[in-house]
Amino acid sequence: MTKPIYRHLAEKKWRGMPYRLINQRIETLKIVPDALPKFDPVADVQLYFRRKKVEPGEILDSRVTEVPPRLKVQVFNAGERLVSVAVVDLDVPNAETDSFERRCHFLAANIPIAPNTPSLPLSKLNKETQLAVPWLPAFSQMGAPYHRLAVFVLEQKDGATLDIGKLRELYSGRDGFSLKSFRDKFPLTAVGLNIFRTVWDEGTAGVMERAGVPGADIQFKHKRVYSLKGPKKARGWEAKRSKPKYKSLWKYSTRIHGLNKRR
Repeated sequence: MTKPIYRHLAEKKWRGMPYRLINQRIETLKIVPDALPKFDPVADVQLYFRRKKVEPGEILDSRVTEVPPRLKVQVFNAGERLVSVAVVDLDVPNAETDSFERRCHFLAANIPIAPNTPSLPLSKLNKETQLAVPWLPAFSQMGAPYHRLAVFVLEQKDGATLDIGKLRELYSGRDGFSLKSFRDKFPLTAVGLNIFRTVWDEGTAGVMERAGVPGADIQFKHKRVYSLKGPKKARGWEAKRSKPKYKSLWKYSTRIHGLNKRR
């Protein structure tokens, strides 16, 4: 990737099916506008858990996500730059407000990448100068719909270094994390994305216990919504011939009220 022609051919290949696939996932999984109001990827971001390549939007076993993933971020313009990586859960249920909130599962900054050095293992980042919020495994509580976890790569403007201490102060609480606010508060531009999903499975309770996350015993249930409409009345042929004198015709209809009882 040191020569412009190689970067051009690599970008041309990525602009085919991989680019269309990630855009389709962005649209169907509503990453826009749930995470950002507008977003068009310009870098290829591939996601790996335990040597397994994750397809965009794939539902993963929660036990697989206990180890921080490895990213392969392929950029197509020359030069080294600093990027930030944010992993956001967009579907955290809030029973009190009957709505969904966001939670930060990982946040790091000041990570150098270049066209010829795309590998980015999140487990090997410097804890003092790069890691702001450590990795939290993906999990979903019983009865809740699937959770979308978006992995965003954001380029830092003009190679500016972010203050890790300030990031920890702002986002160490994890809950209520807003990617748009994070992008606007610091000079950042979103350049790439990958996404995976998680649901409650047989290993989720153990994952939550090992991660020190409470709530594994909580189960969400859907409320039954009763119809406000009254019972449907018979109409037409059935209404006219539902009287006893038409009893000989009841065998030709299975919708006449009380037919089963008379039999």
